[in-house]
Amino acid sequence: MNRPLRRVAIFCGILIMALLLRVNWVQFVQGENLAQHKDNRRVKIAQFAQARGDIIVGGRPVTGSKQVPGQDFKYKRTFTDGPMYAPVTGYASQAMGMSLLEKTYDSVLSGQDDRFAFQRARDVLTGKPLRGGSVVTTIDPKAQKAAYKGLTGLGARGAVVALEPDTGKVLALASAPSYDPSVFAGMTFKEGDRFKALGAEKSKPLANRALRETYPPGSTFKILTAAAALEHGVVTDIDASSDAPSPYPLPLSTNRIGSEAGDGVCGNASLKTAMQYSCNNVFLDAASKLGPDKMRETAQKFGFNEDVYSEDFGDLLANKSLYPERLDKPGTALTGMGQGSLTSTPMQMAMVTAAIANGGKLMQPYIVEKLIGPDLSPIEKHEPKLKSQAISEETAGSVREMMEFTAREGSAKGALIDGITVGGKTGTAQRGVNVDDEVPYGWFVSYGKNADGASVAVAVFIDPTDMDISRDDISGGKLGSPIAKQVMQAVLTE
Repeated sequence: MNRPLRRVAIFCGILIMALLLRVNWVQFVQGENLAQHKDNRRVKIAQFAQARGDIIVGGRPVTGSKQVPGQDFKYKRTFTDGPMYAPVTGYASQAMGMSLLEKTYDSVLSGQDDRFAFQRARDVLTGKPLRGGSVVTTIDPKAQKAAYKGLTGLGARGAVVALEPDTGKVLALASAPSYDPSVFAGMTFKEGDRFKALGAEKSKPLANRALRETYPPGSTFKILTAAAALEHGVVTDIDASSDAPSPYPLPLSTNRIGSEAGDGVCGNASLKTAMQYSCNNVFLDAASKLGPDKMRETAQKFGFNEDVYSEDFGDLLANKSLYPERLDKPGTALTGMGQGSLTSTPMQMAMVTAAIANGGKLMQPYIVEKLIGPDLSPIEKHEPKLKSQAISEETAGSVREMMEFTAREGSAKGALIDGITVGGKTGTAQRGVNVDDEVPYGWFVSYGKNADGASVAVAVFIDPTDMDISRDDISGGKLGSPIAKQVMQAVLTE
Protein backbone atom coordinates (compact mmCIF):
# COMPACT_ATOMS: atom_id res chain seq x y z
CA MET A 1 0.00 0.00 0.00
CA ASN A 2 1.44 3.37 -0.97
CA ARG A 3 1.93 6.08 1.62
CA PRO A 4 -1.14 8.31 0.76
CA LEU A 5 -3.50 5.33 0.92
CA ARG A 6 -1.95 4.19 4.19
CA ARG A 7 -2.54 7.63 5.70
CA VAL A 8 -6.14 7.69 4.50
CA ALA A 9 -6.69 4.19 5.96
CA ILE A 10 -5.17 5.18 9.30
CA PHE A 11 -7.29 8.35 9.38
CA CYS A 12 -10.47 6.40 8.60
CA GLY A 13 -9.56 3.86 11.27
CA ILE A 14 -9.15 6.67 13.83
CA LEU A 15 -12.55 8.09 12.84
CA ILE A 16 -14.20 4.67 13.22
CA MET A 17 -12.53 4.18 16.61
CA ALA A 18 -13.68 7.62 17.75
CA LEU A 19 -17.20 6.84 16.59
CA LEU A 20 -17.24 3.54 18.48
CA LEU A 21 -15.90 5.23 21.63
CA ARG A 22 -18.55 7.94 21.35
CA VAL A 23 -21.37 5.45 20.83
CA ASN A 24 -20.27 3.46 23.88
CA TRP A 25 -19.87 6.64 25.95
CA VAL A 26 -23.37 7.83 25.05
CA GLN A 27 -24.95 4.42 25.52
CA PHE A 28 -23.33 3.28 28.74
CA VAL A 29 -22.08 6.43 30.51
CA GLN A 30 -24.62 9.07 29.50
CA GLY A 31 -27.47 6.70 28.75
CA GLU A 32 -29.30 7.08 32.06
CA ASN A 33 -29.07 10.86 32.07
CA LEU A 34 -30.23 11.14 28.47
CA ALA A 35 -33.07 8.70 29.10
CA GLN A 36 -34.31 10.85 31.98
CA HIS A 37 -33.63 14.24 30.39
CA LYS A 38 -36.57 16.65 30.64
CA ASP A 39 -36.44 17.37 26.89
CA ASN A 40 -36.43 13.71 25.86
CA ARG A 41 -39.80 13.29 24.16
CA ARG A 42 -39.75 9.53 24.72
CA VAL A 43 -39.67 10.16 28.46
CA LYS A 44 -42.75 12.37 28.23
CA ILE A 45 -44.54 9.87 26.00
CA ALA A 46 -43.81 7.11 28.53
CA GLN A 47 -45.13 9.27 31.38
CA PHE A 48 -48.51 9.63 29.70
CA ALA A 49 -48.65 6.38 27.68
CA GLN A 50 -51.00 4.79 30.21
CA ALA A 51 -53.29 5.83 33.03
CA ARG A 52 -51.19 7.14 35.92
CA GLY A 53 -51.61 5.79 39.41
CA ASP A 54 -53.46 7.93 41.93
CA ILE A 55 -52.65 10.30 44.75
CA ILE A 56 -54.95 9.26 47.58
CA VAL A 57 -56.46 11.38 50.36
CA GLY A 58 -58.63 9.84 53.07
CA GLY A 59 -58.91 6.55 51.18
CA ARG A 60 -60.09 8.19 47.93
CA PRO A 61 -58.15 9.30 44.85
CA VAL A 62 -57.97 13.04 44.17
CA THR A 63 -56.37 12.44 40.78
CA GLY A 64 -57.34 10.47 37.69
CA SER A 65 -56.47 9.93 34.03
CA LYS A 66 -58.51 10.63 30.90
CA GLN A 67 -57.78 9.01 27.56
CA VAL A 68 -57.01 11.51 24.79
CA PRO A 69 -57.43 10.08 21.25
CA GLY A 70 -55.08 10.77 18.36
CA GLN A 71 -52.00 11.86 20.27
CA ASP A 72 -48.61 10.47 21.30
CA PHE A 73 -49.66 11.28 24.87
CA LYS A 74 -52.52 8.85 25.29
CA TYR A 75 -53.67 9.90 28.77
CA LYS A 76 -54.25 13.30 30.32
CA ARG A 77 -54.21 13.93 34.08
CA THR A 78 -57.42 14.96 35.87
CA PHE A 79 -57.84 16.35 39.39
CA THR A 80 -60.74 16.25 41.85
CA ASP A 81 -61.11 19.45 43.88
CA GLY A 82 -57.97 20.59 42.08
CA PRO A 83 -57.55 24.05 43.70
CA MET A 84 -57.99 22.65 47.20
CA TYR A 85 -55.39 19.89 46.77
CA ALA A 86 -52.98 21.58 44.33
CA PRO A 87 -50.49 22.54 47.11
CA VAL A 88 -50.33 18.81 47.93
CA THR A 89 -50.50 17.07 44.55
CA GLY A 90 -48.81 19.66 42.38
CA TYR A 91 -49.50 19.36 38.65
CA ALA A 92 -48.74 16.80 35.92
CA SER A 93 -48.95 18.58 32.58
CA GLN A 94 -48.02 17.12 29.21
CA ALA A 95 -46.72 20.54 28.14
CA MET A 96 -45.56 22.21 31.37
CA GLY A 97 -44.01 19.29 33.26
CA MET A 98 -44.64 18.28 36.86
CA SER A 99 -44.36 19.54 40.42
CA LEU A 100 -44.65 18.41 44.05
CA LEU A 101 -45.92 14.84 44.59
CA GLU A 102 -46.62 14.33 40.90
CA LYS A 103 -42.96 15.04 40.17
CA THR A 104 -41.39 13.36 43.20
CA TYR A 105 -43.26 10.11 42.63
CA ASP A 106 -43.50 10.18 38.84
CA SER A 107 -41.72 6.82 38.48
CA VAL A 108 -44.23 5.21 40.84
CA LEU A 109 -47.30 6.90 39.37
CA SER A 110 -46.25 6.19 35.77
CA GLY A 111 -45.36 2.56 36.55
CA GLN A 112 -41.68 3.00 35.62
CA ASP A 113 -40.29 2.37 39.10
CA ASP A 114 -37.69 -0.43 39.24
CA ARG A 115 -39.61 -2.04 42.08
CA PHE A 116 -42.37 -2.85 39.57
CA ALA A 117 -40.07 -4.75 37.20
CA PHE A 118 -41.53 -8.18 38.00
CA GLN A 119 -45.09 -6.93 37.69
CA ARG A 120 -44.29 -5.21 34.39
CA ALA A 121 -42.82 -8.44 33.01
CA ARG A 122 -45.85 -10.39 34.20
CA ASP A 123 -48.24 -7.89 32.60
CA VAL A 124 -46.37 -8.09 29.30
CA LEU A 125 -46.70 -11.89 29.29
CA THR A 126 -50.41 -11.76 30.16
CA GLY A 127 -51.17 -8.89 27.80
CA LYS A 128 -52.22 -6.45 30.48
CA PRO A 129 -51.50 -2.74 30.00
CA LEU A 130 -48.75 -1.11 32.05
CA ARG A 131 -50.12 0.16 35.35
CA GLY A 132 -48.92 2.80 37.78
CA GLY A 133 -48.65 2.65 41.55
CA SER A 134 -50.34 5.01 43.99
CA VAL A 135 -49.26 7.50 46.63
CA VAL A 136 -51.21 7.50 49.90
CA THR A 137 -50.98 10.84 51.70
CA THR A 138 -51.37 11.76 55.37
CA ILE A 139 -53.85 14.53 54.54
CA ASP A 140 -57.12 14.57 56.50
CA PRO A 141 -59.78 15.57 53.91
CA LYS A 142 -61.99 17.29 56.52
CA ALA A 143 -59.09 19.34 57.84
CA GLN A 144 -57.97 20.22 54.31
CA LYS A 145 -61.46 21.37 53.39
CA ALA A 146 -61.76 23.46 56.55
CA ALA A 147 -58.41 25.09 55.86
CA TYR A 148 -59.09 25.86 52.20
CA LYS A 149 -62.67 27.03 52.72
CA GLY A 150 -61.52 29.22 55.61
CA LEU A 151 -58.99 31.00 53.39
CA THR A 152 -61.23 31.36 50.35
CA GLY A 153 -64.12 32.48 52.54
CA LEU A 154 -62.05 35.47 53.60
CA GLY A 155 -60.98 36.20 50.02
CA ALA A 156 -57.44 36.37 51.33
CA ARG A 157 -54.04 35.35 50.13
CA GLY A 158 -52.73 32.95 52.73
CA ALA A 159 -51.85 29.47 53.89
CA VAL A 160 -52.74 26.90 56.53
CA VAL A 161 -50.61 24.01 57.79
CA ALA A 162 -51.83 21.42 60.28
CA LEU A 163 -49.53 18.79 61.81
CA GLU A 164 -50.01 15.80 64.09
CA PRO A 165 -47.51 16.73 66.84
CA ASP A 166 -46.49 13.25 67.98
CA THR A 167 -45.84 11.85 64.49
CA GLY A 168 -45.16 14.79 62.15
CA LYS A 169 -47.98 13.85 59.77
CA VAL A 170 -49.21 16.74 57.64
CA LEU A 171 -52.98 16.78 58.11
CA ALA A 172 -53.70 19.91 56.07
CA LEU A 173 -51.66 21.96 53.61
CA ALA A 174 -53.66 24.74 51.96
CA SER A 175 -52.70 27.82 49.98
CA ALA A 176 -54.89 30.56 48.50
CA PRO A 177 -55.55 31.74 45.92
CA SER A 178 -54.94 28.43 44.23
CA TYR A 179 -55.32 26.91 40.76
CA ASP A 180 -56.86 23.88 39.08
CA PRO A 181 -54.09 21.65 37.63
CA SER A 182 -56.64 20.14 35.22
CA VAL A 183 -56.90 23.30 33.11
CA PHE A 184 -53.37 22.98 31.73
CA ALA A 185 -52.85 19.22 32.01
CA GLY A 186 -52.77 18.64 28.25
CA MET A 187 -50.61 19.60 25.28
CA THR A 188 -52.76 22.22 23.49
CA PHE A 189 -51.71 25.83 22.94
CA LYS A 190 -54.79 26.94 24.86
CA GLU A 191 -53.66 25.01 27.94
CA GLY A 192 -50.17 26.46 27.65
CA ASP A 193 -51.69 29.94 27.55
CA ARG A 194 -53.70 29.17 30.69
CA PHE A 195 -50.54 28.24 32.56
CA LYS A 196 -48.78 31.42 31.44
CA ALA A 197 -51.79 33.50 32.49
CA LEU A 198 -51.75 31.94 35.96
CA GLY A 199 -48.05 32.73 36.27
CA ALA A 200 -48.69 36.35 35.33
CA GLU A 201 -51.49 36.97 37.84
CA LYS A 202 -50.65 39.49 40.56
CA SER A 203 -52.17 37.26 43.25
CA LYS A 204 -49.66 34.46 42.41
CA PRO A 205 -52.03 31.45 42.42
CA LEU A 206 -49.19 29.10 41.45
CA ALA A 207 -47.24 30.03 44.60
CA ASN A 208 -47.24 27.47 47.41
CA ARG A 209 -47.51 29.87 50.35
CA ALA A 210 -47.49 27.06 52.90
CA LEU A 211 -44.05 25.73 51.89
CA ARG A 212 -42.26 28.01 49.45
CA GLU A 213 -42.91 31.58 50.66
CA THR A 214 -41.42 33.21 53.78
CA TYR A 215 -42.78 36.10 55.82
CA PRO A 216 -42.06 37.88 59.12
CA PRO A 217 -43.91 35.73 61.71
CA GLY A 218 -44.81 38.60 64.01
CA SER A 219 -46.03 37.88 67.50
CA THR A 220 -46.52 34.16 66.89
CA PHE A 221 -42.72 33.94 67.23
CA LYS A 222 -43.10 35.04 70.86
CA ILE A 223 -43.79 31.43 71.82
CA LEU A 224 -40.26 30.58 70.62
CA THR A 225 -38.79 33.61 72.41
CA ALA A 226 -40.53 32.49 75.61
CA ALA A 227 -39.15 28.97 75.14
CA ALA A 228 -35.62 30.34 74.63
CA ALA A 229 -35.87 32.57 77.72
CA LEU A 230 -36.99 29.64 79.90
CA GLU A 231 -34.55 27.15 78.39
CA HIS A 232 -31.54 29.42 78.98
CA GLY A 233 -32.60 30.63 82.43
CA VAL A 234 -33.24 34.26 81.49
CA VAL A 235 -36.74 33.71 82.91
CA THR A 236 -37.23 31.27 85.78
CA ASP A 237 -40.75 32.20 86.87
CA ILE A 238 -43.43 32.93 84.27
CA ASP A 239 -45.46 34.83 86.88
CA ALA A 240 -42.64 37.10 88.09
CA SER A 241 -42.27 40.74 87.04
CA SER A 242 -40.07 41.20 83.98
CA ASP A 243 -38.86 44.71 84.88
CA ALA A 244 -39.29 45.54 81.18
CA PRO A 245 -40.60 49.10 80.71
CA SER A 246 -43.31 49.96 78.23
CA PRO A 247 -42.83 51.53 75.78
CA TYR A 248 -39.54 49.69 75.43
CA PRO A 249 -36.38 51.62 74.45
CA LEU A 250 -34.84 49.75 71.52
CA PRO A 251 -31.09 49.24 72.19
CA LEU A 252 -28.75 51.72 70.48
CA SER A 253 -31.76 53.61 69.16
CA THR A 254 -34.04 56.50 70.01
CA ASN A 255 -37.06 54.37 69.07
CA ARG A 256 -39.44 53.26 71.79
CA ILE A 257 -41.79 50.36 71.03
CA GLY A 258 -45.19 50.16 72.65
CA SER A 259 -47.92 47.52 72.79
CA GLU A 260 -51.57 47.64 71.79
CA ALA A 261 -52.64 46.55 75.27
CA GLY A 262 -51.16 49.73 76.70
CA ASP A 263 -48.28 50.66 78.98
CA GLY A 264 -50.35 50.15 82.13
CA VAL A 265 -50.94 46.49 81.33
CA CYS A 266 -47.56 45.70 79.74
CA GLY A 267 -45.11 47.71 81.85
CA ASN A 268 -43.04 45.26 83.94
CA ALA A 269 -45.52 42.49 83.05
CA SER A 270 -44.72 38.85 83.74
CA LEU A 271 -43.99 36.51 80.83
CA LYS A 272 -47.41 34.91 81.28
CA THR A 273 -49.23 38.25 81.20
CA ALA A 274 -47.10 39.36 78.27
CA MET A 275 -48.18 36.27 76.33
CA GLN A 276 -51.81 36.90 77.28
CA TYR A 277 -51.81 40.46 75.96
CA SER A 278 -48.96 40.09 73.43
CA CYS A 279 -46.84 42.74 75.16
CA ASN A 280 -43.92 43.60 72.91
CA ASN A 281 -41.69 45.02 75.63
CA VAL A 282 -41.27 41.76 77.57
CA PHE A 283 -40.23 39.79 74.49
CA LEU A 284 -37.94 42.54 73.22
CA ASP A 285 -36.27 42.53 76.62
CA ALA A 286 -36.00 38.72 76.73
CA ALA A 287 -34.35 38.58 73.31
CA SER A 288 -31.95 41.39 74.27
CA LYS A 289 -30.88 39.53 77.40
CA LEU A 290 -30.52 36.23 75.56
CA GLY A 291 -28.42 37.71 72.77
CA PRO A 292 -28.32 36.57 69.13
CA ASP A 293 -26.42 33.31 69.67
CA LYS A 294 -28.82 31.82 72.20
CA MET A 295 -31.86 33.01 70.28
CA ARG A 296 -30.46 31.50 67.08
CA GLU A 297 -29.53 28.26 68.83
CA THR A 298 -33.10 27.76 70.02
CA ALA A 299 -34.58 28.77 66.67
CA GLN A 300 -32.37 26.26 64.87
CA LYS A 301 -33.45 23.46 67.19
CA PHE A 302 -36.99 24.19 66.01
CA GLY A 303 -35.86 23.94 62.37
CA PHE A 304 -34.88 27.46 61.37
CA ASN A 305 -31.94 27.98 59.00
CA GLU A 306 -32.37 24.65 57.20
CA ASP A 307 -34.66 23.26 54.52
CA VAL A 308 -37.57 21.20 55.76
CA TYR A 309 -37.01 17.92 53.98
CA SER A 310 -38.28 14.39 54.53
CA GLU A 311 -35.07 12.40 54.19
CA ASP A 312 -36.74 9.01 53.94
CA PHE A 313 -39.30 9.79 51.24
CA GLY A 314 -38.06 13.11 49.86
CA ASP A 315 -41.67 14.20 49.51
CA LEU A 316 -41.77 17.44 51.45
CA LEU A 317 -39.50 20.38 50.76
CA ALA A 318 -40.14 23.77 52.35
CA ASN A 319 -37.97 26.81 51.90
CA LYS A 320 -35.57 27.73 54.66
CA SER A 321 -36.93 29.94 57.45
CA LEU A 322 -34.29 32.40 58.52
CA TYR A 323 -32.96 33.47 61.89
CA PRO A 324 -30.11 35.71 60.64
CA GLU A 325 -26.47 34.94 61.30
CA ARG A 326 -25.36 38.52 61.96
CA LEU A 327 -27.53 40.68 64.18
CA ASP A 328 -26.81 43.83 66.10
CA LYS A 329 -28.49 44.60 69.43
CA PRO A 330 -31.60 46.31 68.04
CA GLY A 331 -31.96 43.60 65.39
CA THR A 332 -31.77 40.89 68.05
CA ALA A 333 -34.38 42.61 70.19
CA LEU A 334 -36.78 42.91 67.25
CA THR A 335 -36.59 39.17 66.56
CA GLY A 336 -37.99 38.62 70.05
CA MET A 337 -41.33 39.94 68.78
CA GLY A 338 -41.01 38.23 65.38
CA GLN A 339 -39.92 41.27 63.40
CA GLY A 340 -36.69 42.65 61.95
CA SER A 341 -34.93 40.42 59.42
CA LEU A 342 -36.54 37.23 60.75
CA THR A 343 -38.60 35.22 58.23
CA SER A 344 -40.65 32.03 58.39
CA THR A 345 -42.83 29.76 56.32
CA PRO A 346 -46.24 28.74 57.69
CA MET A 347 -44.86 25.19 57.81
CA GLN A 348 -42.06 26.32 60.12
CA MET A 349 -44.43 28.02 62.59
CA ALA A 350 -46.61 24.89 62.56
CA MET A 351 -43.48 22.90 63.46
CA VAL A 352 -42.69 25.23 66.38
CA THR A 353 -46.23 24.90 67.69
CA ALA A 354 -46.27 21.11 67.22
CA ALA A 355 -42.99 20.67 69.12
CA ILE A 356 -44.32 22.71 72.05
CA ALA A 357 -47.49 20.60 72.06
CA ASN A 358 -45.36 17.42 71.94
CA GLY A 359 -43.27 18.02 75.05
CA GLY A 360 -40.47 19.77 73.16
CA LYS A 361 -39.97 16.92 70.67
CA LEU A 362 -39.92 18.11 67.05
CA MET A 363 -40.97 15.34 64.68
CA GLN A 364 -39.97 15.39 61.02
CA PRO A 365 -43.01 16.51 58.99
CA TYR A 366 -44.11 14.16 56.22
CA ILE A 367 -46.99 14.07 53.79
CA VAL A 368 -46.82 10.55 52.30
CA GLU A 369 -48.03 7.65 54.42
CA LYS A 370 -47.07 4.89 52.01
CA LEU A 371 -46.56 3.87 48.40
CA ILE A 372 -48.70 1.15 46.82
CA GLY A 373 -47.83 -0.98 43.82
CA PRO A 374 -50.09 -1.54 40.78
CA ASP A 375 -51.42 -4.69 42.47
CA LEU A 376 -52.27 -2.62 45.60
CA SER A 377 -49.50 -4.22 47.63
CA PRO A 378 -47.55 -1.79 49.90
CA ILE A 379 -44.01 -1.18 48.68
CA GLU A 380 -42.83 1.48 51.13
CA LYS A 381 -44.20 2.93 54.38
CA HIS A 382 -43.14 6.00 56.29
CA GLU A 383 -42.25 5.71 59.96
CA PRO A 384 -42.34 8.78 62.26
CA LYS A 385 -38.89 10.21 62.92
CA LEU A 386 -37.64 12.51 65.69
CA LYS A 387 -35.99 15.57 64.15
CA SER A 388 -34.74 17.15 67.40
CA GLN A 389 -35.43 17.69 71.10
CA ALA A 390 -35.99 21.40 70.57
CA ILE A 391 -36.58 22.26 74.25
CA SER A 392 -36.99 20.35 77.50
CA GLU A 393 -40.31 18.86 78.47
CA GLU A 394 -40.44 21.27 81.45
CA THR A 395 -39.95 24.30 79.21
CA ALA A 396 -42.56 23.04 76.77
CA GLY A 397 -45.00 22.59 79.66
CA SER A 398 -44.49 26.19 80.79
CA VAL A 399 -45.05 27.54 77.27
CA ARG A 400 -48.21 25.43 76.93
CA GLU A 401 -49.45 26.82 80.24
CA MET A 402 -49.05 30.34 78.88
CA MET A 403 -50.62 29.52 75.50
CA GLU A 404 -53.62 27.85 77.14
CA PHE A 405 -54.01 30.83 79.47
CA THR A 406 -53.88 33.10 76.40
CA ALA A 407 -56.65 31.05 74.79
CA ARG A 408 -58.82 31.19 77.91
CA GLU A 409 -58.17 34.74 79.05
CA GLY A 410 -56.29 36.55 76.30
CA SER A 411 -56.07 37.33 72.61
CA ALA A 412 -56.53 33.72 71.39
CA LYS A 413 -60.08 33.20 72.67
CA GLY A 414 -61.37 32.84 69.13
CA ALA A 415 -59.91 29.33 68.91
CA LEU A 416 -61.54 27.86 72.02
CA ILE A 417 -63.48 24.61 71.50
CA ASP A 418 -65.74 22.99 74.09
CA GLY A 419 -64.21 19.83 75.50
CA ILE A 420 -60.84 20.41 73.82
CA THR A 421 -57.67 21.70 75.48
CA VAL A 422 -56.55 24.62 73.30
CA GLY A 423 -53.45 26.79 73.38
CA GLY A 424 -52.95 29.68 70.99
CA LYS A 425 -51.06 32.80 70.04
CA THR A 426 -52.02 35.63 67.73
CA GLY A 427 -49.67 37.59 65.51
CA THR A 428 -49.69 40.74 63.44
CA ALA A 429 -46.53 41.23 61.40
CA GLN A 430 -45.50 44.56 59.95
CA ARG A 431 -43.72 44.54 56.60
CA GLY A 432 -41.44 47.06 54.97
CA VAL A 433 -39.35 49.82 56.49
CA ASN A 434 -42.29 52.22 56.72
CA VAL A 435 -45.05 50.22 58.40
CA ASP A 436 -47.73 52.52 57.00
CA ASP A 437 -46.83 51.70 53.39
CA GLU A 438 -48.38 48.21 53.31
CA VAL A 439 -51.05 46.40 55.26
CA PRO A 440 -49.65 43.99 57.89
CA TYR A 441 -49.87 40.20 57.80
CA GLY A 442 -52.09 38.28 60.16
CA TRP A 443 -50.90 35.07 61.87
CA PHE A 444 -52.38 32.59 64.28
CA VAL A 445 -50.86 29.43 65.77
CA SER A 446 -52.59 26.96 68.03
CA TYR A 447 -52.80 23.38 69.16
CA GLY A 448 -55.68 21.30 70.38
CA LYS A 449 -55.90 18.03 72.30
CA ASN A 450 -59.02 15.98 73.00
CA ALA A 451 -59.86 13.61 75.85
CA ASP A 452 -58.67 10.61 73.83
CA GLY A 453 -55.18 12.08 73.51
CA ALA A 454 -55.43 13.00 69.81
CA SER A 455 -53.79 16.33 69.02
CA VAL A 456 -53.20 18.77 66.18
CA ALA A 457 -51.06 21.88 65.72
CA VAL A 458 -52.11 24.59 63.26
CA ALA A 459 -50.47 27.64 61.72
CA VAL A 460 -52.59 30.15 59.79
CA PHE A 461 -51.08 32.93 57.68
CA ILE A 462 -53.20 35.72 56.18
CA ASP A 463 -52.07 38.33 53.65
CA PRO A 464 -55.05 40.75 53.51
CA THR A 465 -53.80 42.65 50.42
CA ASP A 466 -56.84 41.66 48.35
CA MET A 467 -59.38 41.97 51.16
CA ASP A 468 -61.83 44.81 51.60
CA ILE A 469 -60.92 45.41 55.22
CA SER A 470 -59.76 48.31 57.36
CA ARG A 471 -56.25 48.31 58.78
CA ASP A 472 -57.67 48.28 62.32
CA ASP A 473 -59.44 44.98 61.64
CA ILE A 474 -56.29 43.16 60.52
CA SER A 475 -55.10 40.84 63.25
CA GLY A 476 -54.32 37.18 63.63
CA GLY A 477 -57.00 36.82 66.28
CA LYS A 478 -59.82 38.17 64.12
CA LEU A 479 -58.80 36.60 60.83
CA GLY A 480 -56.80 33.50 61.70
CA SER A 481 -58.32 32.05 64.87
CA PRO A 482 -61.69 31.07 63.28
CA ILE A 483 -59.83 29.10 60.59
CA ALA A 484 -57.57 27.40 63.13
CA LYS A 485 -60.62 26.51 65.21
CA GLN A 486 -62.38 24.94 62.22
CA VAL A 487 -59.32 22.88 61.33
CA MET A 488 -58.87 21.66 64.92
CA GLN A 489 -62.56 20.77 65.12
CA ALA A 490 -62.31 18.80 61.88
CA VAL A 491 -59.47 16.71 63.29
CA LEU A 492 -60.54 16.33 66.91
CA THR A 493 -64.36 16.40 67.03
CA GLU A 494 -65.77 15.21 63.71
